[in-house]
Amino acid sequence: MNSLLKNSTTALVSAVVTAFAWVLLNGPVVAAETRPNIILVMADDQGWGQMGYNGHPHLKTPHFDAMADAGIRFNRFYAAASTCSPTRASVLTGRTPARTGVPAIGHRLCLQEKTLPQALKKAGYATAHFGKWHLNGVGGPGVPILKDDPNHPGHYGFDEWLSVTNFFDRDPLMSRNGEFVVMQGDSSVLMVDEALKFMKRQEGPFLAVIWYGSPHFPFVADEKDATGFPSSPRDRLANHLGEIVAIDRSIGMLRQGLRDLKIEKDTIVWYCSDNGGLPDDPDSVGHLQGSKGSLFEGGIRVPGIIEWPSHIKPMVTDCPASTMDIMPTIVDLLDLPSDSLLEVYDGESIVTLFDGKAPQRRHAIPFTAKALALIDGDFKLWSAGRRNSPWKLFDMAKDPGEKTDVSLKYPERFEAMKSELATMLESIERSAEGGDYPEGEVLQPRRHDRWFEMEAYKPHLPTFAKLKPDFNWKIDNKDKEE
Repeated sequence: MNSLLKNSTTALVSAVVTAFAWVLLNGPVVAAETRPNIILVMADDQGWGQMGYNGHPHLKTPHFDAMADAGIRFNRFYAAASTCSPTRASVLTGRTPARTGVPAIGHRLCLQEKTLPQALKKAGYATAHFGKWHLNGVGGPGVPILKDDPNHPGHYGFDEWLSVTNFFDRDPLMSRNGEFVVMQGDSSVLMVDEALKFMKRQEGPFLAVIWYGSPHFPFVADEKDATGFPSSPRDRLANHLGEIVAIDRSIGMLRQGLRDLKIEKDTIVWYCSDNGGLPDDPDSVGHLQGSKGSLFEGGIRVPGIIEWPSHIKPMVTDCPASTMDIMPTIVDLLDLPSDSLLEVYDGESIVTLFDGKAPQRRHAIPFTAKALALIDGDFKLWSAGRRNSPWKLFDMAKDPGEKTDVSLKYPERFEAMKSELATMLESIERSAEGGDYPEGEVLQPRRHDRWFEMEAYKPHLPTFAKLKPDFNWKIDNKDKEE
């Protein structure tokens, strides 16, 4: 008996020493069975106010409301930019978009960036993208991404992709790993259905990125979804709101699908929008100022929910967080190698929030576009960004509508935030020139072209017209990019 105990103890000590040595050489171990599946879902142009739980006067969003009741609901979640492409770049990199080659709509994400799907692939995850891409430098209404596009989703770490270049609507013409496919039905529902098929095929952990094409222009909802609003189901606003009704239904499908697959407890679902709401709906941003394209709150504060049934207890938080935080949080959660991210990044891990503890941010959240902004706790620094534009400071806790400049009341904070932003802008300029890459420069030329002017697309136009006879609508509206 003593001999057996001695042998068991020796074996245990040996195993511990071996494991400790492995960790020293290779980094932390995350057991496969503890690695959660990750689903990132993002709407296109859904405003902060366009949720039932945020008090929209007409929209009912029962599935979003249930998700928010079950997880972390953010009162202050921010898109990294007030337009779509830059925010998408921030999700995949953890960096403010101007660092990544995507300072504005329609630019392509630099291939030298380190991305979340690449990091998760190395950790044994299957990866897939569904829906709007808009990171390949191709503008104009959404069309299928070409197989030989040098910036298709596969080049950034996605094993599979069912994607279009930009916004899309009902009955979409899409690209499945470069092959053209015509689909029938509401696009949000279709994307979730395809994502669930992908999830069902997986035997290990997965990353599924679902980027809707709604509720973006041109606003084409099913008549039943556009019914029940003050205006006619044929009206523009009713169709816009009807698209959110369909998104809500697709969220219900997703949550039920995870339960049917018996993986809901092991799956993180992180939902947000790519920018603030549209003026088409006067209630799209709630009580906030501004809308899409603005760095006032209405242009960048968006719905934000994280659900993870086995780990997250329901809570509502006023802690500010952004799409730049998504990748650092996942890297931290999974104990991925530190070099999963580039050395310079702007997001921060908010993983402590999963345990109900407010994250302590090391620096403020920057926003750089035509205007400039910096969010530091309850305070927000803002400037129109033009030469000699005045700076303003807002107290978001007391003045979420950004009506009162408090820079004279808090002069030290005002000057400190201006100094912090100036330092960030210098760093961002170095990054944009390639300073964060091993090569010290940006290797791939910038691209910001519209597909109907690109030689690569001309041979495919007859095929598009044959597969989708109403495709001429998109060509006629070719100048309506965003």
